[in-house]
Amino acid sequence: MVALMSDLFDIAADPSAPASSRPLADRLRPKALSEVIGQEKVLSPDGPLGAMLGAGSLSSLILWGPPGVGKTTIARLLADATDLSFVQISAIFTGVPELRKVFEAAKLRRRQGRGTLLFVDEIHRFNKAQQDGFLPHMEDGTILLVGATTENPSFELNAALLSRAQVIVLERLTPADLERLAQRAEQELGRALPLKAEVRAALIEMADGDGRALLNLIEQVAAWKIAEPLTTEALSQRLMRRAAKYDKSGDEHYNLISALHKSVRGSDPDAALYWFARMLEGGEDPRFLARRITRMSVEDIGLADPQAQTICLHAWEVYERLGSPEGELALAQAVTYLALAPKSNAAYVAYKAARDSARKTGSEPPPKHILNAPTRMMKDQGYGAGYAYDHDAEDGFSGQAYFPDAMKRPVFYQPVERGYERELKKRLDWFAKLRDKRGA
Repeated sequence: MVALMSDLFDIAADPSAPASSRPLADRLRPKALSEVIGQEKVLSPDGPLGAMLGAGSLSSLILWGPPGVGKTTIARLLADATDLSFVQISAIFTGVPELRKVFEAAKLRRRQGRGTLLFVDEIHRFNKAQQDGFLPHMEDGTILLVGATTENPSFELNAALLSRAQVIVLERLTPADLERLAQRAEQELGRALPLKAEVRAALIEMADGDGRALLNLIEQVAAWKIAEPLTTEALSQRLMRRAAKYDKSGDEHYNLISALHKSVRGSDPDAALYWFARMLEGGEDPRFLARRITRMSVEDIGLADPQAQTICLHAWEVYERLGSPEGELALAQAVTYLALAPKSNAAYVAYKAARDSARKTGSEPPPKHILNAPTRMMKDQGYGAGYAYDHDAEDGFSGQAYFPDAMKRPVFYQPVERGYERELKKRLDWFAKLRDKRGA
Protein backbone atom coordinates (compact mmCIF):
# COMPACT_ATOMS: atom_id res chain seq x y z
CA MET A 1 0.00 0.00 0.00
CA VAL A 2 1.26 3.44 -0.86
CA ALA A 3 2.13 5.51 2.18
CA LEU A 4 3.24 8.94 3.13
CA MET A 5 6.88 9.94 2.87
CA SER A 6 6.46 13.40 4.33
CA ASP A 7 8.55 14.60 7.23
CA LEU A 8 5.68 16.52 8.87
CA PHE A 9 4.62 15.91 12.47
CA ASP A 10 7.88 14.32 13.56
CA ILE A 11 6.86 13.87 17.20
CA ALA A 12 5.06 10.59 17.68
CA ALA A 13 1.34 10.94 18.08
CA ASP A 14 -0.36 10.02 21.31
CA PRO A 15 -1.38 6.37 20.79
CA SER A 16 -4.43 6.90 22.98
CA ALA A 17 -5.72 9.71 20.75
CA PRO A 18 -8.46 8.72 18.28
CA ALA A 19 -7.17 8.31 14.73
CA SER A 20 -9.51 10.96 13.36
CA SER A 21 -7.97 13.60 15.66
CA ARG A 22 -4.44 12.98 14.45
CA PRO A 23 -3.07 14.96 11.49
CA LEU A 24 -3.45 13.23 8.16
CA ALA A 25 0.29 13.13 7.60
CA ASP A 26 0.84 11.30 10.88
CA ARG A 27 -1.91 8.79 10.10
CA LEU A 28 -0.30 8.06 6.73
CA ARG A 29 3.26 7.69 8.01
CA PRO A 30 4.87 4.58 6.47
CA LYS A 31 5.89 1.74 8.74
CA ALA A 32 8.63 0.35 6.47
CA LEU A 33 11.05 1.70 3.89
CA SER A 34 9.29 -0.37 1.23
CA GLU A 35 6.20 1.83 1.72
CA VAL A 36 8.03 5.10 1.02
CA ILE A 37 7.17 6.62 -2.36
CA GLY A 38 9.15 8.89 -4.63
CA GLN A 39 12.67 7.86 -3.58
CA GLU A 40 13.09 4.53 -5.35
CA LYS A 41 16.51 5.54 -6.71
CA VAL A 42 18.05 5.55 -3.25
CA LEU A 43 15.89 2.94 -1.51
CA SER A 44 15.85 0.17 -4.13
CA PRO A 45 18.18 -2.82 -3.58
CA ASP A 46 20.62 -1.28 -6.07
CA GLY A 47 20.32 2.21 -4.59
CA PRO A 48 22.81 3.54 -2.02
CA LEU A 49 20.55 3.08 1.02
CA GLY A 50 19.18 -0.23 -0.18
CA ALA A 51 22.70 -1.53 -0.77
CA MET A 52 23.85 -0.41 2.70
CA LEU A 53 20.93 -2.14 4.39
CA GLY A 54 21.41 -5.25 2.28
CA ALA A 55 25.05 -5.43 3.36
CA GLY A 56 24.13 -4.71 6.98
CA SER A 57 26.49 -1.73 7.05
CA LEU A 58 24.81 1.62 7.45
CA SER A 59 27.13 4.65 7.54
CA SER A 60 26.50 8.21 8.63
CA LEU A 61 24.42 10.11 6.09
CA ILE A 62 23.43 13.55 4.94
CA LEU A 63 19.93 13.55 3.41
CA TRP A 64 19.77 16.48 0.98
CA GLY A 65 16.47 17.40 -0.62
CA PRO A 66 13.62 19.92 -0.77
CA PRO A 67 10.92 20.11 1.92
CA GLY A 68 8.28 17.40 2.13
CA VAL A 69 10.14 14.53 0.45
CA GLY A 70 10.62 12.24 3.44
CA LYS A 71 13.92 13.07 5.11
CA THR A 72 12.66 12.58 8.67
CA THR A 73 10.53 9.56 7.79
CA ILE A 74 13.45 7.80 6.09
CA ALA A 75 15.72 8.49 9.07
CA ARG A 76 13.15 6.97 11.48
CA LEU A 77 12.74 3.89 9.32
CA LEU A 78 16.53 3.45 8.98
CA ALA A 79 16.74 3.36 12.78
CA ASP A 80 13.99 0.70 12.88
CA ALA A 81 15.67 -1.35 10.14
CA THR A 82 19.03 -1.36 11.97
CA ASP A 83 17.66 -1.70 15.52
CA LEU A 84 19.14 1.63 16.62
CA SER A 85 17.60 4.04 19.09
CA PHE A 86 16.20 7.03 17.22
CA VAL A 87 17.04 10.43 18.67
CA GLN A 88 15.96 13.60 16.88
CA ILE A 89 17.17 17.15 17.38
CA SER A 90 16.85 20.35 15.36
CA ALA A 91 19.84 22.59 14.72
CA ILE A 92 17.51 25.57 15.09
CA PHE A 93 16.66 24.87 18.73
CA THR A 94 19.72 22.93 19.97
CA GLY A 95 22.76 24.53 21.56
CA VAL A 96 26.04 23.15 22.90
CA PRO A 97 24.61 22.18 26.36
CA GLU A 98 21.83 20.17 24.73
CA LEU A 99 24.31 18.48 22.38
CA ARG A 100 26.46 17.39 25.33
CA LYS A 101 23.43 15.76 26.95
CA VAL A 102 22.59 13.95 23.68
CA PHE A 103 26.15 12.60 23.38
CA GLU A 104 26.27 11.52 27.04
CA ALA A 105 22.97 9.67 26.67
CA ALA A 106 24.27 7.97 23.52
CA LYS A 107 27.44 6.87 25.36
CA LEU A 108 25.36 5.38 28.17
CA ARG A 109 23.14 3.64 25.64
CA ARG A 110 26.22 2.24 23.93
CA ARG A 111 27.57 0.82 27.18
CA GLN A 112 24.25 -0.93 27.56
CA GLY A 113 24.68 -2.52 24.13
CA ARG A 114 22.37 -0.28 22.07
CA GLY A 115 23.45 2.05 19.30
CA THR A 116 22.02 5.48 18.54
CA LEU A 117 20.92 6.98 15.25
CA LEU A 118 21.04 10.73 15.83
CA PHE A 119 18.87 12.60 13.36
CA VAL A 120 19.77 16.30 13.04
CA ASP A 121 17.20 18.34 11.16
CA GLU A 122 18.45 21.51 9.40
CA ILE A 123 22.02 20.43 10.13
CA HIS A 124 23.39 23.19 7.92
CA ARG A 125 22.31 25.72 10.57
CA PHE A 126 25.00 24.50 12.95
CA ASN A 127 28.19 26.56 12.78
CA LYS A 128 31.63 25.11 12.05
CA ALA A 129 32.52 24.49 15.69
CA GLN A 130 29.21 22.75 16.35
CA GLN A 131 29.62 20.58 13.26
CA ASP A 132 33.13 19.65 14.35
CA GLY A 133 31.67 18.56 17.69
CA PHE A 134 30.00 15.57 16.02
CA LEU A 135 33.24 14.15 14.62
CA PRO A 136 34.72 12.30 17.64
CA HIS A 137 31.36 10.73 18.47
CA MET A 138 30.95 9.57 14.86
CA GLU A 139 34.45 8.16 14.78
CA ASP A 140 34.22 6.16 18.02
CA GLY A 141 30.80 4.75 17.13
CA THR A 142 28.84 6.57 19.82
CA ILE A 143 26.38 7.84 17.22
CA LEU A 144 25.43 7.14 13.66
CA LEU A 145 24.67 10.61 12.31
CA VAL A 146 21.87 11.26 9.84
CA GLY A 147 21.63 14.95 8.97
CA ALA A 148 18.88 16.55 6.91
CA THR A 149 19.31 19.70 4.89
CA THR A 150 17.58 21.62 2.13
CA GLU A 151 20.83 23.42 1.27
CA ASN A 152 23.73 22.21 -0.85
CA PRO A 153 25.99 20.30 1.59
CA SER A 154 29.13 21.20 -0.37
CA PHE A 155 28.46 24.86 0.45
CA GLU A 156 27.00 24.57 3.95
CA LEU A 157 28.76 21.66 5.69
CA ASN A 158 32.37 21.26 6.78
CA ALA A 159 34.66 19.16 4.65
CA ALA A 160 35.59 17.10 7.71
CA LEU A 161 31.96 16.22 8.37
CA LEU A 162 31.26 15.46 4.72
CA SER A 163 34.29 13.14 4.56
CA ARG A 164 32.70 10.99 7.29
CA ALA A 165 29.18 10.87 5.84
CA GLN A 166 27.64 9.90 2.53
CA VAL A 167 25.40 12.48 0.89
CA ILE A 168 22.07 11.02 -0.27
CA VAL A 169 20.11 13.20 -2.69
CA LEU A 170 16.33 12.99 -2.31
CA GLU A 171 14.19 14.26 -5.17
CA ARG A 172 11.06 16.38 -5.15
CA LEU A 173 7.89 14.35 -5.66
CA THR A 174 6.58 14.04 -9.18
CA PRO A 175 2.90 14.62 -10.05
CA ALA A 176 2.54 10.83 -10.27
CA ASP A 177 3.99 10.45 -6.76
CA LEU A 178 1.64 13.11 -5.42
CA GLU A 179 -1.33 11.44 -7.10
CA ARG A 180 -0.47 8.18 -5.35
CA LEU A 181 -0.25 10.08 -2.09
CA ALA A 182 -3.65 11.68 -2.75
CA GLN A 183 -5.19 8.27 -3.38
CA ARG A 184 -3.75 6.98 -0.12
CA ALA A 185 -5.22 10.00 1.66
CA GLU A 186 -8.64 9.28 0.16
CA GLN A 187 -8.43 5.70 1.40
CA GLU A 188 -7.62 6.92 4.88
CA LEU A 189 -10.44 9.48 4.79
CA GLY A 190 -12.89 6.92 3.46
CA ARG A 191 -14.14 9.11 0.63
CA ALA A 192 -13.02 10.69 -2.61
CA LEU A 193 -12.15 14.36 -2.78
CA PRO A 194 -14.91 16.48 -4.37
CA LEU A 195 -12.67 17.44 -7.30
CA LYS A 196 -12.96 16.91 -11.03
CA ALA A 197 -9.90 15.60 -12.89
CA GLU A 198 -8.62 19.03 -13.97
CA VAL A 199 -9.20 20.48 -10.48
CA ARG A 200 -7.41 17.53 -8.91
CA ALA A 201 -4.46 18.20 -11.21
CA ALA A 202 -4.51 21.85 -10.12
CA LEU A 203 -4.42 20.78 -6.45
CA ILE A 204 -1.39 18.58 -7.11
CA GLU A 205 0.29 21.43 -8.97
CA MET A 206 -0.29 23.71 -5.97
CA ALA A 207 1.75 21.33 -3.81
CA ASP A 208 4.79 21.92 -6.06
CA GLY A 209 6.45 18.57 -5.35
CA ASP A 210 5.96 18.77 -1.58
CA GLY A 211 4.12 15.81 -0.03
CA ARG A 212 3.57 17.62 3.24
CA ALA A 213 2.03 20.58 1.43
CA LEU A 214 -0.29 18.28 -0.54
CA LEU A 215 -1.61 16.58 2.59
CA ASN A 216 -2.24 19.95 4.22
CA LEU A 217 -4.22 21.00 1.16
CA ILE A 218 -6.16 17.73 1.11
CA GLU A 219 -7.10 18.13 4.77
CA GLN A 220 -8.50 21.57 4.02
CA VAL A 221 -10.47 20.34 1.01
CA ALA A 222 -11.83 17.34 2.93
CA ALA A 223 -13.13 19.63 5.69
CA TRP A 224 -15.23 21.73 3.31
CA LYS A 225 -18.96 21.11 3.17
CA ILE A 226 -19.84 21.59 -0.49
CA ALA A 227 -22.76 20.33 -2.53
CA GLU A 228 -21.04 20.02 -5.92
CA PRO A 229 -17.47 19.31 -7.12
CA LEU A 230 -15.29 22.41 -7.11
CA THR A 231 -14.02 24.18 -10.22
CA THR A 232 -10.38 25.18 -10.65
CA GLU A 233 -11.29 28.81 -10.10
CA ALA A 234 -13.16 28.01 -6.88
CA LEU A 235 -10.23 25.93 -5.64
CA SER A 236 -7.81 28.79 -6.28
CA GLN A 237 -10.06 31.17 -4.37
CA ARG A 238 -10.24 28.87 -1.36
CA LEU A 239 -6.58 27.72 -1.26
CA MET A 240 -3.25 29.49 -1.49
CA ARG A 241 -0.66 28.02 -3.82
CA ARG A 242 2.49 26.86 -2.06
CA ALA A 243 5.18 29.49 -2.47
CA ALA A 244 7.86 28.39 -4.92
CA LYS A 245 11.07 27.25 -3.27
CA TYR A 246 13.56 30.06 -3.72
CA ASP A 247 16.27 31.38 -1.45
CA LYS A 248 17.84 34.53 -2.83
CA SER A 249 21.09 33.82 -1.02
CA GLY A 250 21.12 30.04 -1.22
CA ASP A 251 21.56 27.12 -3.58
CA GLU A 252 18.27 27.68 -5.42
CA HIS A 253 19.37 31.21 -6.31
CA TYR A 254 22.44 29.86 -8.12
CA ASN A 255 20.53 27.00 -9.70
CA LEU A 256 17.99 29.33 -11.31
CA ILE A 257 20.47 31.94 -12.52
CA SER A 258 22.49 29.09 -14.03
CA ALA A 259 19.36 27.82 -15.78
CA LEU A 260 18.63 31.31 -17.12
CA HIS A 261 22.19 31.83 -18.35
CA LYS A 262 22.40 28.46 -20.07
CA SER A 263 18.99 28.93 -21.71
CA VAL A 264 20.19 32.22 -23.20
CA ARG A 265 23.44 30.59 -24.31
CA GLY A 266 21.40 27.76 -25.82
CA SER A 267 19.31 30.23 -27.89
CA ASP A 268 16.01 29.20 -26.27
CA PRO A 269 14.01 32.39 -25.59
CA ASP A 270 11.03 30.52 -24.12
CA ALA A 271 13.15 28.70 -21.53
CA ALA A 272 15.10 31.87 -20.80
CA LEU A 273 11.90 33.82 -20.14
CA TYR A 274 10.59 31.00 -17.95
CA TRP A 275 13.64 31.02 -15.65
CA PHE A 276 13.68 34.82 -15.68
CA ALA A 277 10.04 34.80 -14.54
CA ARG A 278 10.73 32.09 -11.92
CA MET A 279 13.36 34.30 -10.33
CA LEU A 280 11.13 37.35 -10.33
CA GLU A 281 8.27 35.34 -8.82
CA GLY A 282 10.67 34.17 -6.12
CA GLY A 283 11.39 37.78 -5.17
CA GLU A 284 14.74 38.23 -6.90
CA ASP A 285 16.04 41.79 -7.19
CA PRO A 286 15.54 42.88 -10.84
CA ARG A 287 18.80 44.84 -10.57
CA PHE A 288 20.67 41.60 -9.95
CA LEU A 289 19.02 40.16 -13.06
CA ALA A 290 19.87 43.29 -15.07
CA ARG A 291 23.52 42.92 -14.12
CA ARG A 292 23.60 39.21 -14.98
CA ILE A 293 21.82 39.77 -18.29
CA THR A 294 24.40 42.40 -19.23
CA ARG A 295 27.15 39.97 -18.26
CA MET A 296 25.60 37.37 -20.60
CA SER A 297 25.77 39.82 -23.49
CA VAL A 298 29.50 40.30 -22.88
CA GLU A 299 30.34 36.68 -22.18
CA ASP A 300 28.21 34.74 -24.66
CA ILE A 301 27.28 37.14 -27.47
CA GLY A 302 30.25 39.45 -27.46
CA LEU A 303 31.27 40.91 -30.80
CA ALA A 304 28.98 38.57 -32.73
CA ASP A 305 26.36 41.24 -31.98
CA PRO A 306 27.91 44.36 -30.37
CA GLN A 307 24.43 45.87 -30.10
CA ALA A 308 23.46 43.27 -27.49
CA GLN A 309 25.40 45.05 -24.75
CA THR A 310 23.75 48.36 -25.62
CA ILE A 311 20.28 46.78 -25.50
CA CYS A 312 21.00 45.30 -22.05
CA LEU A 313 22.31 48.60 -20.70
CA HIS A 314 19.30 50.45 -22.08
CA ALA A 315 16.95 47.85 -20.53
CA TRP A 316 18.72 48.31 -17.20
CA GLU A 317 18.29 52.08 -17.47
CA VAL A 318 14.60 51.71 -18.38
CA TYR A 319 14.09 49.59 -15.27
CA GLU A 320 15.79 52.22 -13.11
CA ARG A 321 13.48 54.89 -14.52
CA LEU A 322 10.22 52.92 -14.47
CA GLY A 323 10.73 50.51 -11.59
CA SER A 324 8.57 47.40 -11.11
CA PRO A 325 6.58 45.96 -12.68
CA GLU A 326 6.76 47.96 -15.94
CA GLY A 327 10.56 48.08 -16.01
CA GLU A 328 10.77 44.30 -15.82
CA LEU A 329 9.31 44.12 -19.32
CA ALA A 330 12.39 45.89 -20.68
CA LEU A 331 14.58 43.28 -18.99
CA ALA A 332 12.41 40.51 -20.46
CA GLN A 333 12.90 42.01 -23.91
CA ALA A 334 16.64 42.05 -23.37
CA VAL A 335 16.55 38.37 -22.32
CA THR A 336 14.63 37.51 -25.50
CA TYR A 337 17.07 39.47 -27.68
CA LEU A 338 20.09 37.76 -26.12
CA ALA A 339 18.60 34.30 -26.60
CA LEU A 340 18.07 34.96 -30.31
CA ALA A 341 21.37 36.80 -30.92
CA PRO A 342 24.31 35.08 -32.63
CA LYS A 343 26.63 33.61 -30.03
CA SER A 344 30.38 33.99 -29.62
CA ASN A 345 32.70 33.76 -26.66
CA ALA A 346 35.77 34.42 -28.83
CA ALA A 347 36.57 37.74 -27.15
CA TYR A 348 36.03 36.17 -23.71
CA VAL A 349 38.38 33.28 -24.53
CA ALA A 350 40.91 35.71 -26.00
CA TYR A 351 40.80 37.85 -22.87
CA LYS A 352 41.41 34.87 -20.58
CA ALA A 353 44.28 33.66 -22.79
CA ALA A 354 45.82 37.13 -22.79
CA ARG A 355 45.57 37.31 -18.98
CA ASP A 356 47.24 33.92 -18.69
CA SER A 357 50.02 34.97 -21.05
CA ALA A 358 50.48 38.24 -19.17
CA ARG A 359 50.97 36.34 -15.90
CA LYS A 360 53.64 34.16 -17.50
CA THR A 361 55.53 36.97 -19.27
CA GLY A 362 54.82 39.85 -16.92
CA SER A 363 58.43 41.11 -16.79
CA GLU A 364 59.02 41.33 -20.53
CA PRO A 365 59.42 44.98 -21.62
CA PRO A 366 57.67 46.40 -24.71
CA PRO A 367 59.81 46.63 -27.84
CA LYS A 368 61.77 49.90 -27.83
CA HIS A 369 60.40 51.09 -31.17
CA ILE A 370 56.92 51.61 -29.67
CA LEU A 371 58.17 53.45 -26.56
CA ASN A 372 58.04 57.22 -26.31
CA ALA A 373 61.36 59.09 -25.91
CA PRO A 374 60.65 62.36 -24.08
CA THR A 375 64.34 62.77 -23.03
CA ARG A 376 67.67 62.76 -24.88
CA MET A 377 68.94 59.87 -22.82
CA MET A 378 65.92 57.74 -23.82
CA LYS A 379 66.53 58.54 -27.47
CA ASP A 380 70.14 57.50 -27.06
CA GLN A 381 68.87 54.23 -25.59
CA GLY A 382 66.88 53.58 -28.78
CA TYR A 383 63.47 54.43 -27.49
CA GLY A 384 61.13 55.10 -30.42
CA ALA A 385 63.78 54.28 -33.01
CA GLY A 386 62.30 52.79 -36.15
CA TYR A 387 58.69 53.34 -35.17
CA ALA A 388 56.44 53.39 -38.23
CA TYR A 389 53.47 55.75 -38.02
CA ASP A 390 50.56 53.64 -39.24
CA HIS A 391 48.66 56.56 -40.74
CA ASP A 392 51.60 57.15 -43.09
CA ALA A 393 51.76 53.50 -44.14
CA GLU A 394 50.06 51.91 -47.15
CA ASP A 395 46.48 50.97 -46.22
CA GLY A 396 46.99 52.63 -42.83
CA PHE A 397 48.77 49.52 -41.53
CA SER A 398 52.49 49.31 -40.82
CA GLY A 399 52.58 45.66 -39.79
CA GLN A 400 55.11 46.31 -37.07
CA ALA A 401 55.59 43.99 -34.08
CA TYR A 402 54.01 45.13 -30.85
CA PHE A 403 54.74 42.17 -28.58
CA PRO A 404 57.90 41.96 -26.44
CA ASP A 405 60.99 41.10 -28.51
CA ALA A 406 61.57 37.85 -26.64
CA MET A 407 57.96 36.70 -27.05
CA LYS A 408 56.73 34.67 -29.99
CA ARG A 409 53.63 36.27 -31.49
CA PRO A 410 50.57 34.48 -30.07
CA VAL A 411 46.99 34.36 -31.39
CA PHE A 412 44.36 35.10 -28.76
CA TYR A 413 41.32 36.35 -30.63
CA GLN A 414 39.78 33.88 -33.08
CA PRO A 415 36.36 35.17 -34.19
CA VAL A 416 33.62 32.75 -35.15
CA GLU A 417 31.75 32.61 -38.43
CA ARG A 418 28.60 34.02 -36.88
CA GLY A 419 26.99 37.42 -36.79
CA TYR A 420 29.16 40.50 -36.92
CA GLU A 421 32.28 38.49 -36.13
CA ARG A 422 32.25 37.27 -39.72
CA GLU A 423 33.25 40.80 -40.70
CA LEU A 424 35.84 40.99 -37.95
CA LYS A 425 37.36 37.72 -39.12
CA LYS A 426 37.73 39.15 -42.62
CA ARG A 427 39.60 42.13 -41.16
CA LEU A 428 41.88 39.90 -39.10
CA ASP A 429 42.70 37.75 -42.14
CA TRP A 430 43.41 40.87 -44.21
CA PHE A 431 45.78 42.30 -41.60
CA ALA A 432 47.51 38.93 -41.27
CA LYS A 433 48.19 38.84 -45.03
CA LEU A 434 49.54 42.38 -44.97
CA ARG A 435 51.74 41.55 -41.99
CA ASP A 436 53.18 38.54 -43.82
CA LYS A 437 53.65 40.58 -47.01
CA ARG A 438 55.56 43.30 -45.20
CA GLY A 439 57.71 40.86 -43.27
CA ALA A 440 56.67 42.00 -39.83
